[in-house]
Amino acid sequence: MVMGTCVASFAAQAAEPVKIGMITTLSTGAGYLGDDMRKGFELAISEHDGKLGGSDIDLIVEDDGLKPESARQIATRMIESEHVDLMTGIIFSNVAMAVVPKVVRDGMIYISTNAGPSVLAGAKCDANYFNAAYQNDNIHEAMGQYVQDQGFKKVYLLAPNYPAGKDALSGFKRFYKGEIADEVYTKLGQTDYAAEIASLRAAKPDAVFFFYPGGMGINFIKQYAQAGLKDEIPLFGPAFSADEHLVDAVGEAAVGMKNTSHWSPDMDNAASKKFVAGYVAKYGAKPSLYSVQGYDAANLIGSAIAAVGGDMSKKDDFRAALKKADFASVRGNFKFGNNNHPIQDFYVREVVADPDGGFTNKLVGKVFSDHVDAYASECKM
Repeated sequence: MVMGTCVASFAAQAAEPVKIGMITTLSTGAGYLGDDMRKGFELAISEHDGKLGGSDIDLIVEDDGLKPESARQIATRMIESEHVDLMTGIIFSNVAMAVVPKVVRDGMIYISTNAGPSVLAGAKCDANYFNAAYQNDNIHEAMGQYVQDQGFKKVYLLAPNYPAGKDALSGFKRFYKGEIADEVYTKLGQTDYAAEIASLRAAKPDAVFFFYPGGMGINFIKQYAQAGLKDEIPLFGPAFSADEHLVDAVGEAAVGMKNTSHWSPDMDNAASKKFVAGYVAKYGAKPSLYSVQGYDAANLIGSAIAAVGGDMSKKDDFRAALKKADFASVRGNFKFGNNNHPIQDFYVREVVADPDGGFTNKLVGKVFSDHVDAYASECKM
């Protein structure tokens, strides 16, 4: 009788779900970014009948409202009250910097689905921190190289004044060697760019590179076109300024805009085709880059859960399994560098009209193969 009780007790313990705390941005003008990421993550779970790596998943999702202090409070509650096994989901780098350094220092494993601030890739890298998306500079570095290769001599730069905005322009300048007409940082969440567009026009650049995700990008591109500059000075940006929602919201004004990314909806690999079809079937919408990163992060986590048999007390083994990145990424080539950030390929895309209605991105070419971020050498792991 006693033995039977012990076996039943062990079985109950073995069936404990893996608790994942997801803090992300679901409100404000940038709320669709976190929503897309969450949908991609949940798609991966649904494809495995509510499991990842053979274990049931308890996904606890909360909105940070793009407020670092709120995110800090949520993280504390998730760890102390919900007893989550790992954390993920933050979209914006200022929010990530308010949460990630402390939680990983305290022993929590964190897998980023978007934000990749430079300091966390370099001097403050940590064995408990993995980025399943990119390092902030990477996509902008690819555009810097592309604009350089296209022969543009004088480029005007704009980005929001927060860590990812500064990383963006640093990344672009690392590979673009021409003249910088001006480097302008605007308020995070700004909606009116009339003054910046007037200054830009006066500077007479032959190209503009901008980084404005979410609602910021929608407003900037629309106002740029309304000012009559779309056909005068070409716009270049990262995928975050040309995601599937954004280009549909902007419409014709976005057509022809080049942007760099580590994925495109027309990627020719089996994992990506399965993902796109599954996402459209489940949500009735096209997936964005944020959806991709949520999906890949979930499958990465699943590979590590499977490696430890669902026993999240095996932290060393779980980290080692994450490092192997033994999953089929929709991006194709994907592996982690010494600093737990991806080594991956980067491409140029062009915004085009979608034959099925709306607008989308198509691949134009590859810029980098197996690209390593600029801060890996500063990481002492």
